[in-house]
Amino acid sequence: MKYHHILVATDFSDDSGLVMKKAQELAKQMGAKLSVTHVVEPLPGYGYAFIASSDIEIQLVDESKKQLAHIGKTYHISPENQHIGLGPTKVEINRLAEELKVDLIVLGSHGRQGWALLLGSTANAVLNSAPCDVLVVRIKK
Repeated sequence: MKYHHILVATDFSDDSGLVMKKAQELAKQMGAKLSVTHVVEPLPGYGYAFIASSDIEIQLVDESKKQLAHIGKTYHISPENQHIGLGPTKVEINRLAEELKVDLIVLGSHGRQGWALLLGSTANAVLNSAPCDVLVVRIKK
């Protein structure tokens, strides 16, 4: 099977470089377009705390854009193929995959920080609801 558009989901953990390299390798072998995404999970907010949490979310999105730009530069992924999602991770990855007409999602089996602590369950959730094929790259520790 030949893939035409690959979406790699990154959590910015130290291990995400292995996932990026695998996705880049596949894209090169197949002549596929490569896109990358990072999802910022919304913070729960109540009353005045919501204003503070939305400021934090803005900072998280801004920082994520910077990190994604660095990944883009490292792996030669143009800015128009770098995407930040805001919402539940599995929902945003699958929504973007549909929107971009992706035929393969690549993600890691687990991470070590932030939402990456949940990536095992996220990978499973994406696997069970993705609109396309999913490759889960096993991270060996």
